[in-house]
Amino acid sequence: MIYQNRRTYKWGSIVKKLIIAVTILLSSALLPFGPGQSDASAAFSSNSVNKIVNTGKKYIGTPYKWGGITPVGFDCSGFVNYTVKKATGKTLPRTTTSLYKKGTKISKSKLKKGDLLFFNTSGKGISHVAIYMGNNTMIHAASKGVKTDKLTNSYWKKRYVGAKRL
Repeated sequence: MIYQNRRTYKWGSIVKKLIIAVTILLSSALLPFGPGQSDASAAFSSNSVNKIVNTGKKYIGTPYKWGGITPVGFDCSGFVNYTVKKATGKTLPRTTTSLYKKGTKISKSKLKKGDLLFFNTSGKGISHVAIYMGNNTMIHAASKGVKTDKLTNSYWKKRYVGAKRL
């Protein structure tokens, strides 16, 4: 009888641990930006995407500033972060590399407005991010400030690495 109770206890303990593991796994899938950033969404609505693009357009001409995160001056990831936060209230990871680790990979042929575009401008991996606006156009903070460019531009075309949908 004692042996049977221990076995029942052992199975109960295993089931409990399994439930906890599945809960954690599902939570991490539903909250792709991790703890402390639960306001980030796995996907933006079409209304949010339009707000993001329209908000970004308001900052065309803002100067480039290394490490810049405000309209006084932006770097590329600072611009993306500021624009998304201002348009949707959602917080994204701060750096280009950490942004690239999030979301779902999207092929160039399936790009949608609001997708993030990633480039290797330094020769050392992901070093630039932009927001896709549709029609082969992106908005980003480049060395000459916030501006739009075509993905077909020879400079960007050669340096394109991939896209992510958040």
